[in-house]
Amino acid sequence: MPILPLIIAAVAAGAILFIVFGLTSGQSIDPVQARLTQLGSMQAKNLEELELQQPFIERTLRPLAARMSGSVSRVASSSFSERTEKRLALAGNPSDLKVADWLGIKAIGTVIGAIIFFLLFVVAGVLGFPFFIGLVMTVVGGAFGYTYPEFWLGGKIKKRQKGILLMIPDALDLLTISVRAGLGFDAALGKVVEKLDGPLSDEFRRALAEVRVGKARREALRDIVPRTEVPPLTNFIGAIIQAEQLGVSISKVLQVQSEQLRIERRQRAEEQAAKAPIKMLFPLVGCIFPSLFIVILGPAIILIVLNLTLT
Repeated sequence: MPILPLIIAAVAAGAILFIVFGLTSGQSIDPVQARLTQLGSMQAKNLEELELQQPFIERTLRPLAARMSGSVSRVASSSFSERTEKRLALAGNPSDLKVADWLGIKAIGTVIGAIIFFLLFVVAGVLGFPFFIGLVMTVVGGAFGYTYPEFWLGGKIKKRQKGILLMIPDALDLLTISVRAGLGFDAALGKVVEKLDGPLSDEFRRALAEVRVGKARREALRDIVPRTEVPPLTNFIGAIIQAEQLGVSISKVLQVQSEQLRIERRQRAEEQAAKAPIKMLFPLVGCIFPSLFIVILGPAIILIVLNLTLT
């Protein structure tokens, strides 16, 4: 009987035995405890590691903007600060920006724009402008860097207001169904916040948080108006506050407002459909008609040119 197969079988059996013994002899580790241990090891050990864990923008641009905003805020008027604060609120405070941060961003944009235009038109000599014109273009670049953040913020405001406007009918339908099902108005708002995502849900969530800390509900709802400036939402909040003051049934008010919003949404769709032919006119004139003219009149023009050259 050959011995080699027996030795190989014995070694394999011993290896399997050791593997099973190793797996069974180890202590069982709680997965929750293992996760907590992993999270504990991910924590920063000192202040330097804690700062390095923050995003790049938080570590570089925000401190620089804070330093530059100090000098800019001294020359900025109170009306400008109030207008900036209102515009940031309308945009939903992107990246948790404050007025000082925004002033610092505008200052950084001014410096960057001036440097880029100086390198292009003075150092590199693009377009061959004289030195004086290059300095003027440097000032233009600084002005562009100063105003560009305002255009970006205006785009954020319009996008947020459009999102709120498109979200109002669905939110109001869900609110009406929840109130008719027997929930209170605050609980119905909580359902809207839970089921829907968007800027309107964020505003309702903030209003509910203010109500929980002791603020009157009508005041919390009234504060939504200057942070959004969306007319349908303003009308809805005004109707709710008036119904609460007069003791009118909120379900009836919600039903009327829901029907009104559906009519307004249909009217907006009809308005967009009526604008479509006018908006299509410019691509037709600029892109399609020249191609048609080339295809239709091209052969005739070629024949006319040939006949003129032969004669």
